[in-house]
Amino acid sequence: MAVFARFRTPEGIFYGLVEGESIRQLAGSLLEPPQPTGKIRKRSEVQLLAPCVPPKILAVGLNYKSHLGDRKAPEQPEIFYKPVSALQDPDGPIILPPDAEDPHFEGELVAVVGKQLRHASREEAEAAVFGVTCGNDVSDRNWQRGAGKDVQWWRAKGCDTFSPLGPVIVTGLNYSDLLLQTRLNGEVLQNQRTNDLLRDIPDVLRYISRYVTVAPGDVVYTGTPGNTKRMKPGDVVEVEIEGIGILRNSVRAA
Repeated sequence: MAVFARFRTPEGIFYGLVEGESIRQLAGSLLEPPQPTGKIRKRSEVQLLAPCVPPKILAVGLNYKSHLGDRKAPEQPEIFYKPVSALQDPDGPIILPPDAEDPHFEGELVAVVGKQLRHASREEAEAAVFGVTCGNDVSDRNWQRGAGKDVQWWRAKGCDTFSPLGPVIVTGLNYSDLLLQTRLNGEVLQNQRTNDLLRDIPDVLRYISRYVTVAPGDVVYTGTPGNTKRMKPGDVVEVEIEGIGILRNSVRAA
């Protein structure tokens, strides 16, 4: 198992291997074999960034039994896109547009892809998972399905800062049974294990690859459990996943 971070220092932006409270700085990109530079940084002295910059962001809707309620389970994975411009760093603010009426958090397990997939088998899809991290699929319910509903979810889920990601990517983790918790101002509002997923990561990747080539570095938000709640400026949202860590973001008005 390895833990990767992406971070900023006065000298630039780098990837690193996290070892306790230290980060061993690497040369090159995330998906290359680790090349230590010999520099070791204290985690407290660097700014953690979203742990990768993906070519594209894909996401799955209605993928937890606990999130469906009385709705029928979809017959196939409900896939949608989020723009890369929606990424936000750990501890970066979620900035709400002035006319966002009903923004909700969605704590999620996120898969990071390490190999290209096209018409993949389940076994090929499973082998292509580089690692996992925490995500928050911020969603404005009014633009998604309310009175102000758009034809597409381009702003409901795609506004700038609506895709917090991090704080690290963990490889070699058994992601099929991890505890996911989401807290709003310290109150636990989502509390579910990832074995409640209707379709697990390999199955989702296999399905996507039938229609869209999945590229190395792509990320897939795998769905949110239970219920969500409206956020307002001044709130703090924490998504914590067992074995990965805590993705913490404050909420601000634009």
